[in-house]
Amino acid sequence: MVTLAQVARHAGVSASTVSYVLSGKRSISTGTRRRVLDSIERLGYHPHAGARALASSRSRIIALMVPLRTDMYVPVMMEIAISVATTARAHGYDVLLLTGEEGVAAVRRVTGSGLAEALILMDVELEDERLPLLRTCGQPSVLVGLPADPTGLTCVDLDFAAGGALCAEHLAGLGHREIAVIGEAPGVYERHTGFAERTLSGLRGRADQLGLRVLHRPCEGSYEAVLSTLGRVFDERPDTTALVVQNEAAVEPLLALLRRDGRAVPEDVSVVAVCPEQVAAQASVRLTSVAIPAQELGRQAVERLVAKLGGGAEGDDDVALLAPELTVRDSSGPAPTKAQTKESESARWLSRR
Repeated sequence: MVTLAQVARHAGVSASTVSYVLSGKRSISTGTRRRVLDSIERLGYHPHAGARALASSRSRIIALMVPLRTDMYVPVMMEIAISVATTARAHGYDVLLLTGEEGVAAVRRVTGSGLAEALILMDVELEDERLPLLRTCGQPSVLVGLPADPTGLTCVDLDFAAGGALCAEHLAGLGHREIAVIGEAPGVYERHTGFAERTLSGLRGRADQLGLRVLHRPCEGSYEAVLSTLGRVFDERPDTTALVVQNEAAVEPLLALLRRDGRAVPEDVSVVAVCPEQVAAQASVRLTSVAIPAQELGRQAVERLVAKLGGGAEGDDDVALLAPELTVRDSSGPAPTKAQTKESESARWLSRR
């Protein structure tokens, strides 16, 4: 392992000069600085992270708290995490990934140990138990998500409420009046996870204004769970002509079950999803969707955190909600007339005989 003393000998300078070049704490002539940097590159020298942290009181590490729960769609979480890591590296920071469900204990451990300079929190709940400590610990932090009260916090998220409203507007414009929401797993709503609650709130609010009836059913992502949920939806609301899906794992089971039941998409039932672009575009029926910009969320979270670490005001309210976009594809169309609905029901009945 190359040492600082070896770099100094190679460059023909003192060890303190090499240290000053690395830290920037003292002005060094251009020629000497260039010679030192050339020696560092030729020898492949890397400063010892622990020693550098002790000397500067900075670890150059960002802690990313992303609890990996079985009822969440992990690929989206990981896409955000990868974006955080690559953006952080571009700014000279490494990322410490915390995937457990420790909550407050994890925040206390990171802030109390000096393990990381700053935190990014994901899977934010409306009344998240981590936030009181985050407000008082004095450590720079950013949430990828929006709690009920964002006072004193920096938050980056998709405007899920506006996304839900877009789904209602799109379907109302196509003449649909009975809509069912196939939601996330029940546990997501039991925890009052922000993105799911806000999507539903935005959709219901706009649906009320437009005269739509909305039925919401949480759903696990398995084929059996979707089968049961879809059966309940059409039993309770047989006039349902559109489904809004906010559950990536349920997308393909849902489309398969609609085909099995002889319900054509979008002729009999329109389907709109709130999901990543690739899930919508690669589904067996290309889905009209509101995209989740995972990479942009990760990038913006790091950019705001780096600004804080560079001297930006800590504790000031800073909420950035990305405007949602609805992309129309093959899965949504005009609501069927009553005559078309009866004809489809007759065809399904005959096919089962």
